[in-house]
Amino acid sequence: MSDSIERLYQAVIAARDLDPAGSRTARLFQRGPAKMAKKLAEEAIEVVIDAVSGKPDAVIRESADLLYNLTVLWASAGVKPQDVWSEMARRERLLGIAEKLPKTAVKLPKSTPEPAVRRRIVALENRLRKRQS
Repeated sequence: MSDSIERLYQAVIAARDLDPAGSRTARLFQRGPAKMAKKLAEEAIEVVIDAVSGKPDAVIRESADLLYNLTVLWASAGVKPQDVWSEMARRERLLGIAEKLPKTAVKLPKSTPEPAVRRRIVALENRLRKRQS
């Protein structure tokens, strides 16, 4: 998947300076980060609605739109896909693949040495226990 996102990112970068009359990407860049963020939020809501409605084909289509708009916003912000993958790898080293950073004010260092033992994936284990009960 990261190769697909990288290709999409490169296509977005290549299209940002095209004529906005003929390029959706160029039009988004012309309108700025606020418009990009609005489009991203709209697509995220559409994914959620389709998922809750049990429409997997629509979830797939809207997810593709969501990833496109996320990639456009990354490019606008100067964020490269590799920056995101690096952050995901750092979090996996700290928390395990199934978890995201806590919402508390806990500050994690930007670079953390590889722990000797990986933390168990507690979030998934708890869900499995609940289902088995």
